[in-house]
Amino acid sequence: MAYDLEEQEKLDAMRAWWDRWGTLCIVAAFVLVAAVAGWRGWQWYQGHQAGQAMGYFEALESAAAQQGEESDARIKAASGTLRTDFAKSAYTSRGVLVAAQALQQRGDLEGAREQLEWLVKADHDKPMTPLARLRLAGVLLEQKKYDEALAQLDNPPASFAGLFADRKGDILAAQGQNEQARQAWTQAVELLKNDPISQVVQIKLDALAGA
Repeated sequence: MAYDLEEQEKLDAMRAWWDRWGTLCIVAAFVLVAAVAGWRGWQWYQGHQAGQAMGYFEALESAAAQQGEESDARIKAASGTLRTDFAKSAYTSRGVLVAAQALQQRGDLEGAREQLEWLVKADHDKPMTPLARLRLAGVLLEQKKYDEALAQLDNPPASFAGLFADRKGDILAAQGQNEQARQAWTQAVELLKNDPISQVVQIKLDALAGA
């Protein structure tokens, strides 16, 4: 098939362009396809991981609602899997809090402490860390480890300042430091003045004054 001069010039220009940019176009197209496939694969993986973490979280909640040594073991096993295999999942931080509360209620203070210390140290879920510190201070108070409990309450975030002050008052009162406890509870009442919890703290203050 013969081409006229103009058509031949166009073909030559296309060949020259392809010789210069063809390989780059192929590579770019491959990279784009790989990126899309990788992103979809990552989304699938994330969804799969979330589904598995949710399963262990639900198993932990179920075990926490039951009683007995077998349920205690299931709580620790489910929490252990969440912490090991799904450390950064939102289900894990919540699961650890559930596990710690259940173990504390059952009198396993060491078990509860271990759960909360992991959550504080990992610090994967920033909003949950202050709550873990507050609860850890409560567990340490029950263990009469007062200095360690107070250390958990240093530098409270603004949103937890009132609750931290209340817990600090509890610890100081347990140590017999009534004046320091009164100061902490007074601060807590002021910080929690728009919260019903302030009424509970006020009762502590009134009881301390009566004592």
